Amino acid sequence: MYIALYIFLILLFLIVILALIAPKSYDVNRAISINKPLPEVFQYLKLLKNQDNWSPWAEKDPNMNKTFKGTDGEIGFVSAWVGNKDVGEGEQEITGIIENEVVNSQLRFLKPFKSTSDAYLKVEKVGNGTKVVWGFSGKNKFPMSIMMLFMNMDKAVGKDFEYGLNKLKSILENL
Repeated sequence: MYIALYIFLILLFLIVILALIAPKSYDVNRAISINKPLPEVFQYLKLLKNQDNWSPWAEKDPNMNKTFKGTDGEIGFVSAWVGNKDVGEGEQEITGIIENEVVNSQLRFLKPFKSTSDAYLKVEKVGNGTKVVWGFSGKNKFPMSIMMLFMNMDKAVGKDFEYGLNKLKSILENL
């Protein structure tokens, strides 16, 4: 009986320690320079429907079912998807736009597990071109925070962001 109690207390202590040291938030982003004027790049980026042209997740499930609500490129526009195991199910809503600076959105994942993240597409004039920063951030809630000790969000998503940004660059520079 005492052995079981000691094991339980040790496990409880271990969980508490892991919860205390686990990362509480994440911010993953990547950037690329595109040889196009900033206004032209921004007008393309603020339309969520255009993401299907360059998002790596659109390629992971070409048969993904997508629905839309609202006016694309405006606050409140929602792009929802139901896809295979690689893309899951969720929706993205435009939550803020600062013209020629940033498009903010909220990502709400429903499957394979529920989570919410804040996504952003920022633009900045660089010489004759435009720097685009694509990223997302959020909070790691318990018990997911403990899982983040063993999973690197930057490594998990970073390569997809790089792939998507390179595809975006190719699309925009060839328009």
